[in-house]
Amino acid sequence: MSFRKRNVGLAGPSSAPPSPKDSPVTHASVPGVRPSPLDGRPTTSTGTQTLDDLLAGHAGLALGNSLLVEENGTTDFAGALLRYYAAEGVVQGHTVHVVGVGEQWSKELPGLVGGGGAVGKESGSGVGVDQEKMKIAWRYERLGEFGTGTAGSRATPAPNRNPVPSSPGQSDSTVTIPFCHSFDLTKRLSLPTSGTINFTAISPTAENPFASILQPVTLAIASSPPNTIHRLIIPTLLSPALFPPSASHPRHLLPFLHSLRALLRHHSTRLSAMLTLPLSLYPRSTGLVRWIEHLCDGVLELAPFPHSIDVEPPLTTSSGSGKAEEKPQGMLKIHKLPVLTEKGGGGGGGDDLAFSLNRKRFVIKPFSLPPVEGDQEAQRGEAEGGKVGKGDIEF
Repeated sequence: MSFRKRNVGLAGPSSAPPSPKDSPVTHASVPGVRPSPLDGRPTTSTGTQTLDDLLAGHAGLALGNSLLVEENGTTDFAGALLRYYAAEGVVQGHTVHVVGVGEQWSKELPGLVGGGGAVGKESGSGVGVDQEKMKIAWRYERLGEFGTGTAGSRATPAPNRNPVPSSPGQSDSTVTIPFCHSFDLTKRLSLPTSGTINFTAISPTAENPFASILQPVTLAIASSPPNTIHRLIIPTLLSPALFPPSASHPRHLLPFLHSLRALLRHHSTRLSAMLTLPLSLYPRSTGLVRWIEHLCDGVLELAPFPHSIDVEPPLTTSSGSGKAEEKPQGMLKIHKLPVLTEKGGGGGGGDDLAFSLNRKRFVIKPFSLPPVEGDQEAQRGEAEGGKVGKGDIEF
Protein backbone atom coordinates (compact mmCIF):
# COMPACT_ATOMS: atom_id res chain seq x y z
CA MET A 1 0.00 0.00 0.00
CA SER A 2 1.43 3.34 -1.03
CA PHE A 3 1.49 6.32 1.36
CA ARG A 4 2.22 8.85 -1.40
CA LYS A 5 -0.36 11.58 -1.83
CA ARG A 6 -2.40 11.43 -4.96
CA ASN A 7 -1.83 13.81 -7.89
CA VAL A 8 1.60 14.85 -6.64
CA GLY A 9 4.54 14.50 -8.98
CA LEU A 10 7.74 12.87 -7.82
CA ALA A 11 10.62 15.30 -7.39
CA GLY A 12 13.84 14.37 -9.16
CA PRO A 13 17.33 14.74 -7.79
CA SER A 14 17.44 18.28 -9.14
CA SER A 15 14.46 20.59 -9.35
CA ALA A 16 16.11 22.87 -11.92
CA PRO A 17 14.44 22.87 -15.33
CA PRO A 18 16.31 21.04 -18.07
CA SER A 19 18.45 23.32 -20.16
CA PRO A 20 17.72 23.40 -23.88
CA LYS A 21 20.18 21.90 -26.29
CA ASP A 22 22.69 24.35 -27.66
CA SER A 23 23.19 22.97 -31.14
CA PRO A 24 19.63 23.25 -32.50
CA VAL A 25 19.28 26.80 -31.19
CA THR A 26 22.63 27.79 -32.64
CA HIS A 27 21.95 26.31 -36.06
CA ALA A 28 18.49 27.82 -36.23
CA SER A 29 19.95 31.29 -35.74
CA VAL A 30 22.71 30.91 -38.37
CA PRO A 31 21.73 32.20 -41.83
CA GLY A 32 21.96 29.63 -44.58
CA VAL A 33 21.85 26.59 -42.26
CA ARG A 34 18.85 24.41 -41.51
CA PRO A 35 18.30 20.87 -40.19
CA SER A 36 18.03 17.98 -42.60
CA PRO A 37 14.49 16.61 -43.04
CA LEU A 38 15.91 13.07 -42.71
CA ASP A 39 18.00 13.06 -39.55
CA GLY A 40 18.23 16.69 -38.40
CA ARG A 41 21.91 17.23 -39.15
CA PRO A 42 22.78 20.82 -40.21
CA THR A 43 22.82 21.40 -43.96
CA THR A 44 23.68 24.35 -46.17
CA SER A 45 22.69 25.17 -49.74
CA THR A 46 24.97 24.76 -52.74
CA GLY A 47 23.39 27.78 -54.42
CA THR A 48 21.62 25.52 -56.94
CA GLN A 49 18.12 24.40 -55.96
CA THR A 50 18.02 21.30 -58.15
CA LEU A 51 21.43 20.18 -56.90
CA ASP A 52 20.23 20.52 -53.31
CA ASP A 53 17.34 18.20 -54.14
CA LEU A 54 19.75 15.49 -55.33
CA LEU A 55 21.92 15.26 -52.24
CA ALA A 56 20.49 12.12 -50.61
CA GLY A 57 17.25 13.73 -49.51
CA HIS A 58 18.92 16.21 -47.14
CA ALA A 59 17.76 19.17 -49.28
CA GLY A 60 21.28 20.58 -49.20
CA LEU A 61 24.91 19.70 -48.57
CA ALA A 62 25.35 18.37 -45.06
CA LEU A 63 28.03 20.23 -43.10
CA GLY A 64 31.16 18.22 -42.51
CA ASN A 65 31.04 16.70 -46.01
CA SER A 66 32.76 17.28 -49.35
CA LEU A 67 31.34 17.20 -52.87
CA LEU A 68 33.47 16.41 -55.94
CA VAL A 69 32.18 17.52 -59.35
CA GLU A 70 33.92 15.90 -62.31
CA GLU A 71 33.57 17.18 -65.86
CA ASN A 72 34.47 15.86 -69.27
CA GLY A 73 35.61 18.05 -72.14
CA THR A 74 36.73 21.66 -72.19
CA THR A 75 33.52 23.30 -70.90
CA ASP A 76 33.20 24.92 -67.49
CA PHE A 77 29.81 23.84 -66.16
CA ALA A 78 31.48 22.60 -62.97
CA GLY A 79 33.01 26.05 -62.54
CA ALA A 80 29.52 27.56 -62.68
CA LEU A 81 28.43 25.29 -59.83
CA LEU A 82 31.46 26.45 -57.82
CA ARG A 83 30.53 30.09 -58.39
CA TYR A 84 26.96 29.44 -57.29
CA TYR A 85 28.33 27.73 -54.17
CA ALA A 86 30.65 30.64 -53.40
CA ALA A 87 28.02 33.31 -54.13
CA GLU A 88 25.52 31.60 -51.84
CA GLY A 89 28.10 31.61 -49.06
CA VAL A 90 28.86 35.31 -49.53
CA VAL A 91 25.16 36.25 -49.50
CA GLN A 92 24.54 34.18 -46.37
CA GLY A 93 27.52 35.76 -44.57
CA HIS A 94 29.67 32.61 -44.55
CA THR A 95 33.46 32.66 -44.80
CA VAL A 96 34.61 31.35 -48.18
CA HIS A 97 38.10 29.92 -48.73
CA VAL A 98 39.25 29.63 -52.37
CA VAL A 99 42.39 27.71 -53.31
CA GLY A 100 44.69 28.31 -56.25
CA VAL A 101 43.02 31.26 -58.00
CA GLY A 102 43.39 35.00 -57.53
CA GLU A 103 41.01 37.70 -56.46
CA GLN A 104 39.80 38.10 -60.05
CA TRP A 105 37.84 34.87 -59.56
CA SER A 106 35.65 36.51 -56.91
CA LYS A 107 34.80 39.35 -59.29
CA GLU A 108 33.10 36.83 -61.58
CA LEU A 109 30.59 35.60 -59.00
CA PRO A 110 26.99 35.87 -60.28
CA GLY A 111 24.75 38.55 -58.83
CA LEU A 112 21.36 38.10 -57.25
CA VAL A 113 18.30 38.04 -59.48
CA GLY A 114 16.70 41.48 -59.24
CA GLY A 115 19.91 43.10 -58.01
CA GLY A 116 18.70 43.79 -54.49
CA GLY A 117 18.51 40.27 -53.13
CA ALA A 118 15.57 38.32 -51.77
CA VAL A 119 15.46 40.21 -48.47
CA GLY A 120 14.97 43.61 -50.03
CA LYS A 121 12.47 42.24 -52.49
CA GLU A 122 10.29 40.72 -49.78
CA SER A 123 10.48 43.67 -47.42
CA GLY A 124 9.94 46.33 -50.07
CA SER A 125 7.23 44.68 -52.13
CA GLY A 126 5.16 42.60 -49.78
CA VAL A 127 2.04 43.19 -51.83
CA GLY A 128 3.61 41.60 -54.87
CA VAL A 129 4.59 38.55 -52.86
CA ASP A 130 1.03 38.16 -51.57
CA GLN A 131 -0.35 38.41 -55.08
CA GLU A 132 2.13 35.80 -56.25
CA LYS A 133 1.05 33.40 -53.51
CA MET A 134 -2.61 33.79 -54.42
CA LYS A 135 -2.05 32.42 -57.90
CA ILE A 136 -2.22 28.85 -56.58
CA ALA A 137 -4.40 27.16 -54.01
CA TRP A 138 -3.18 27.37 -50.45
CA ARG A 139 -3.01 23.62 -50.01
CA TYR A 140 -0.55 23.31 -52.93
CA GLU A 141 1.68 26.17 -51.84
CA ARG A 142 4.21 23.91 -50.13
CA LEU A 143 4.56 21.57 -53.11
CA GLY A 144 6.34 24.10 -55.31
CA GLU A 145 6.25 24.27 -59.09
CA PHE A 146 5.81 20.98 -60.91
CA GLY A 147 8.96 19.75 -62.57
CA THR A 148 11.33 22.29 -61.01
CA GLY A 149 13.41 19.64 -59.28
CA THR A 150 14.13 15.96 -59.52
CA ALA A 151 13.21 15.30 -55.91
CA GLY A 152 10.50 17.87 -55.56
CA SER A 153 10.91 21.61 -55.23
CA ARG A 154 11.52 22.98 -51.77
CA ALA A 155 11.76 26.65 -52.63
CA THR A 156 8.61 27.82 -50.89
CA PRO A 157 8.28 25.98 -47.55
CA ALA A 158 9.04 27.83 -44.37
CA PRO A 159 12.05 25.68 -43.34
CA ASN A 160 13.96 27.10 -46.34
CA ARG A 161 14.05 30.52 -44.78
CA ASN A 162 15.72 31.91 -41.71
CA PRO A 163 14.03 34.67 -39.70
CA VAL A 164 16.07 37.82 -39.19
CA PRO A 165 14.92 40.60 -36.86
CA SER A 166 13.86 43.74 -38.67
CA SER A 167 15.49 47.11 -38.21
CA PRO A 168 14.25 49.50 -35.50
CA GLY A 169 12.53 51.73 -38.05
CA GLN A 170 10.46 48.88 -39.42
CA SER A 171 7.60 47.00 -37.83
CA ASP A 172 8.06 44.13 -35.39
CA SER A 173 7.66 41.53 -38.11
CA THR A 174 10.73 39.51 -39.03
CA VAL A 175 12.37 39.50 -42.45
CA THR A 176 13.03 36.03 -43.88
CA ILE A 177 16.19 35.11 -45.79
CA PRO A 178 15.85 32.32 -48.38
CA PHE A 179 17.85 29.16 -47.83
CA CYS A 180 18.81 29.09 -51.53
CA HIS A 181 19.01 32.29 -53.56
CA SER A 182 18.58 32.78 -57.30
CA PHE A 183 21.55 34.18 -59.22
CA ASP A 184 22.01 35.79 -62.61
CA LEU A 185 25.20 34.95 -64.50
CA THR A 186 25.03 38.21 -66.47
CA LYS A 187 25.32 40.26 -63.26
CA ARG A 188 28.14 40.51 -60.77
CA LEU A 189 27.82 40.12 -57.03
CA SER A 190 28.76 43.14 -54.95
CA LEU A 191 31.18 41.81 -52.36
CA PRO A 192 31.08 43.21 -48.81
CA THR A 193 33.99 45.24 -47.51
CA SER A 194 34.80 42.71 -44.79
CA GLY A 195 37.02 39.79 -45.70
CA THR A 196 34.45 37.06 -46.34
CA ILE A 197 36.55 35.49 -49.13
CA ASN A 198 40.05 34.25 -48.36
CA PHE A 199 42.41 33.23 -51.16
CA THR A 200 45.16 30.66 -50.69
CA ALA A 201 47.95 30.76 -53.26
CA ILE A 202 49.80 27.67 -54.41
CA SER A 203 53.55 27.90 -54.83
CA PRO A 204 54.59 26.55 -58.25
CA THR A 205 58.03 25.60 -56.94
CA ALA A 206 56.97 23.84 -53.74
CA GLU A 207 57.58 20.11 -53.59
CA ASN A 208 54.30 19.53 -51.76
CA PRO A 209 51.79 22.18 -52.95
CA PHE A 210 49.10 20.96 -50.55
CA ALA A 211 51.07 21.66 -47.37
CA SER A 212 49.87 25.28 -47.10
CA ILE A 213 46.18 24.82 -47.95
CA LEU A 214 44.53 23.50 -44.80
CA GLN A 215 46.54 25.50 -42.25
CA PRO A 216 44.89 28.89 -43.05
CA VAL A 217 41.46 27.23 -42.98
CA THR A 218 42.16 25.67 -39.59
CA LEU A 219 43.36 28.98 -38.14
CA ALA A 220 40.35 30.84 -39.57
CA ILE A 221 37.93 28.35 -38.00
CA ALA A 222 39.69 28.53 -34.64
CA SER A 223 39.70 32.34 -34.58
CA SER A 224 36.10 32.85 -35.78
CA PRO A 225 32.95 32.81 -33.61
CA PRO A 226 31.34 29.41 -33.03
CA ASN A 227 28.37 30.21 -35.27
CA THR A 228 30.48 31.09 -38.35
CA ILE A 229 30.10 28.73 -41.30
CA HIS A 230 33.08 28.13 -43.59
CA ARG A 231 33.14 26.95 -47.21
CA LEU A 232 36.25 25.52 -48.87
CA ILE A 233 36.46 25.69 -52.68
CA ILE A 234 39.15 23.99 -54.79
CA PRO A 235 38.66 24.66 -58.53
CA THR A 236 40.12 22.30 -61.16
CA LEU A 237 42.06 20.02 -58.83
CA LEU A 238 45.44 18.92 -60.28
CA SER A 239 45.08 21.23 -63.28
CA PRO A 240 48.51 22.21 -64.68
CA ALA A 241 47.33 25.82 -64.87
CA LEU A 242 47.07 26.02 -61.06
CA PHE A 243 49.06 23.11 -59.61
CA PRO A 244 52.69 22.06 -60.21
CA PRO A 245 53.42 18.62 -61.68
CA SER A 246 54.31 17.22 -58.25
CA ALA A 247 50.68 17.71 -57.11
CA SER A 248 49.55 14.60 -58.98
CA HIS A 249 51.92 12.37 -57.03
CA PRO A 250 49.96 10.09 -54.66
CA ARG A 251 52.33 10.72 -51.75
CA HIS A 252 51.28 14.41 -51.80
CA LEU A 253 47.65 14.22 -52.89
CA LEU A 254 46.33 11.33 -50.81
CA PRO A 255 47.58 12.65 -47.43
CA PHE A 256 46.00 16.00 -48.26
CA LEU A 257 42.63 14.38 -48.98
CA HIS A 258 42.87 12.37 -45.76
CA SER A 259 43.63 15.56 -43.82
CA LEU A 260 40.74 17.37 -45.50
CA ARG A 261 38.39 14.54 -44.60
CA ALA A 262 39.59 14.62 -40.98
CA LEU A 263 39.15 18.41 -40.82
CA LEU A 264 35.60 18.12 -42.14
CA ARG A 265 34.74 15.47 -39.57
CA HIS A 266 36.28 17.50 -36.76
CA HIS A 267 34.25 20.59 -37.70
CA SER A 268 31.13 18.69 -38.73
CA THR A 269 28.84 21.64 -37.99
CA ARG A 270 30.90 24.50 -39.42
CA LEU A 271 32.73 23.42 -42.59
CA SER A 272 31.85 22.05 -46.03
CA ALA A 273 33.92 21.69 -49.20
CA MET A 274 33.38 21.49 -52.95
CA LEU A 275 36.00 20.45 -55.50
CA THR A 276 36.11 20.07 -59.27
CA LEU A 277 38.26 17.70 -61.32
CA PRO A 278 38.89 17.78 -65.11
CA LEU A 279 38.36 14.25 -66.39
CA SER A 280 39.90 15.13 -69.76
CA LEU A 281 43.28 15.28 -67.97
CA TYR A 282 42.67 12.61 -65.34
CA PRO A 283 40.15 9.97 -66.54
CA ARG A 284 38.18 7.82 -64.12
CA SER A 285 39.98 4.70 -65.30
CA THR A 286 43.13 5.71 -63.41
CA GLY A 287 43.74 4.54 -59.88
CA LEU A 288 44.50 8.07 -58.64
CA VAL A 289 41.05 9.35 -59.58
CA ARG A 290 39.44 6.33 -57.93
CA TRP A 291 41.24 7.19 -54.70
CA ILE A 292 40.08 10.81 -54.99
CA GLU A 293 36.48 9.65 -55.39
CA HIS A 294 36.83 7.28 -52.45
CA LEU A 295 38.05 10.05 -50.14
CA CYS A 296 35.28 12.48 -51.13
CA ASP A 297 31.81 12.12 -49.65
CA GLY A 298 29.85 12.89 -52.83
CA VAL A 299 30.88 12.45 -56.47
CA LEU A 300 28.98 13.80 -59.49
CA GLU A 301 30.05 13.66 -63.14
CA LEU A 302 29.04 16.16 -65.82
CA ALA A 303 29.16 14.88 -69.41
CA PRO A 304 28.34 17.77 -71.79
CA PHE A 305 26.85 17.01 -75.19
CA PRO A 306 28.86 17.68 -78.36
CA HIS A 307 28.60 21.16 -79.81
CA SER A 308 26.68 19.84 -82.81
CA ILE A 309 23.61 19.32 -80.65
CA ASP A 310 23.50 23.02 -79.73
CA VAL A 311 22.23 24.00 -83.19
CA GLU A 312 19.25 21.66 -83.06
CA PRO A 313 15.76 22.99 -82.21
CA PRO A 314 14.25 22.44 -78.75
CA LEU A 315 13.22 18.88 -78.06
CA THR A 316 9.76 19.38 -76.62
CA THR A 317 7.34 22.11 -75.71
CA SER A 318 5.63 22.48 -72.39
CA SER A 319 1.95 21.60 -72.56
CA GLY A 320 -0.53 24.38 -72.10
CA SER A 321 1.92 27.26 -72.39
CA GLY A 322 3.34 26.79 -75.87
CA LYS A 323 6.75 27.74 -74.50
CA ALA A 324 9.77 25.72 -75.55
CA GLU A 325 11.54 23.88 -72.76
CA GLU A 326 15.23 24.31 -72.16
CA LYS A 327 17.46 21.99 -74.15
CA PRO A 328 19.63 19.69 -72.02
CA GLN A 329 23.28 20.53 -72.45
CA GLY A 330 24.68 17.34 -70.97
CA MET A 331 24.13 14.30 -68.79
CA LEU A 332 24.71 14.12 -65.05
CA LYS A 333 25.86 10.89 -63.42
CA ILE A 334 25.71 10.24 -59.69
CA HIS A 335 28.59 8.06 -58.54
CA LYS A 336 28.26 8.66 -54.80
CA LEU A 337 26.09 10.75 -52.50
CA PRO A 338 27.11 12.12 -49.09
CA VAL A 339 25.54 10.75 -45.91
CA LEU A 340 23.44 7.84 -47.14
CA THR A 341 21.61 6.71 -44.02
CA GLU A 342 19.44 3.73 -43.28
CA LYS A 343 16.42 6.05 -43.54
CA GLY A 344 16.85 6.08 -47.31
CA GLY A 345 16.69 9.01 -49.64
CA GLY A 346 18.30 10.36 -52.73
CA GLY A 347 19.54 7.85 -55.22
CA GLY A 348 18.28 9.74 -58.23
CA GLY A 349 15.43 7.22 -58.60
CA GLY A 350 17.34 5.35 -61.32
CA ASP A 351 16.41 7.98 -63.90
CA ASP A 352 18.82 9.42 -66.42
CA LEU A 353 19.55 12.99 -65.37
CA ALA A 354 20.36 15.90 -67.65
CA PHE A 355 21.49 19.42 -66.86
CA SER A 356 21.14 22.78 -68.57
CA LEU A 357 22.63 26.16 -67.74
CA ASN A 358 21.03 29.42 -68.71
CA ARG A 359 21.32 32.99 -67.59
CA LYS A 360 19.48 32.59 -64.30
CA ARG A 361 19.78 29.01 -63.13
CA PHE A 362 21.45 25.63 -63.34
CA VAL A 363 18.72 23.03 -63.84
CA ILE A 364 19.00 19.28 -63.23
CA LYS A 365 16.03 17.18 -64.30
CA PRO A 366 15.22 13.68 -65.63
CA PHE A 367 16.16 13.13 -69.25
CA SER A 368 13.88 11.47 -71.78
CA LEU A 369 14.02 11.26 -75.55
CA PRO A 370 11.33 13.21 -77.43
CA PRO A 371 8.72 11.46 -79.56
CA VAL A 372 9.67 10.72 -83.14
CA GLU A 373 8.59 13.56 -85.41
CA GLY A 374 8.61 14.02 -89.16
CA ASP A 375 7.27 10.59 -90.12
CA GLN A 376 4.12 11.94 -91.75
CA GLU A 377 3.35 8.80 -93.77
CA ALA A 378 3.20 6.64 -90.66
CA GLN A 379 1.05 9.18 -88.90
CA ARG A 380 -1.32 9.40 -91.92
CA GLY A 381 -1.57 5.61 -92.18
CA GLU A 382 -2.31 5.35 -88.50
CA ALA A 383 -5.10 7.89 -88.85
CA GLU A 384 -6.63 6.02 -91.82
CA GLY A 385 -6.38 2.69 -90.04
CA GLY A 386 -9.00 3.62 -87.50
CA LYS A 387 -7.24 5.77 -84.95
CA VAL A 388 -9.34 6.37 -81.87
CA GLY A 389 -10.54 9.96 -81.70
CA LYS A 390 -11.82 12.10 -78.88
CA GLY A 391 -15.43 11.28 -79.71
CA ASP A 392 -14.82 7.55 -79.23
CA ILE A 393 -13.56 7.98 -75.70
CA GLU A 394 -16.20 7.99 -72.99
CA PHE A 395 -15.58 8.60 -69.35
